[in-house]
Amino acid sequence: MSWKTKIPLIAILRGIKAEEVVEHIDVLIDAGFDTIEIPLNSPDWQKSIAIAVNTFGDKALIGAGTVLKSSQVDELNQLGCKLIVTPNINPAVIKKAVEYGMVVCPGCATATEAFEAIDAGAQNLKIFPSVAFGPSYIKALKAVLPKDIPVFSVGGITPENLHEYINAGCIGAGLGSDLYKVGQTVEITKQKAISFINAYSIFNN
Repeated sequence: MSWKTKIPLIAILRGIKAEEVVEHIDVLIDAGFDTIEIPLNSPDWQKSIAIAVNTFGDKALIGAGTVLKSSQVDELNQLGCKLIVTPNINPAVIKKAVEYGMVVCPGCATATEAFEAIDAGAQNLKIFPSVAFGPSYIKALKAVLPKDIPVFSVGGITPENLHEYINAGCIGAGLGSDLYKVGQTVEITKQKAISFINAYSIFNN
């Protein structure tokens, strides 16, 4: 499944607790986000993802990040998860997610990894960690990738540099610690979400 959300910005809530899920996702959706990722190295992620799916599944694409095993994809499918994000290329994970009809966005850094992911059925790619490579590298990599494969920049993306990666050919970005950090207040999440949405909105005006 290719990317079909309204705003191609992935809110990565790494480390969020189950009791915090509703309030933080609520302000993210109010700001304009419609893709939420809860990484599997977060505490009690099964409960958090279940809450997110049950509460916001009709408003946003709810997914899991740091998915490393195909068995985890099975469990996430049972939870109603619709998005699988990985930090690496594992063909078994990609194929399993595709079989379930999930959106899958695996992490890669090189052309070899990118094409391995595409061969396994990946419909989207994330360049990770993007800040380590920079927009010039991504632009060069994009030149050899199929035009119909959306590419996301993930790792070190801020409201200030987002435009550089969009201009390099990325459809959007995954936003981690510059959007959400463990323990931050809902108000801070709201303020940061609005900053990212405003930074992205210049491409739609």
